[in-house]
Amino acid sequence: MERSTIEARLADLRREFDGGQKLLRELESKQMEVRDTLLRIGGAMQVLEELLAGELDKKPGAS
Repeated sequence: MERSTIEARLADLRREFDGGQKLLRELESKQMEVRDTLLRIGGAMQVLEELLAGELDKKPGAS
């Protein structure tokens, strides 16, 4: 193989590698955002479930 061919291929691979790393960072960031959102939603669900459970306990005839 000619040196110029190898250097061109190496440059292509470096660009691909850099692009892949950038995409991975973006996906990891998005994953953290989704995880945080799910934690907030889960917390809100728990509060509402506890409120409902408290309302059921207050009803006459509840054990």
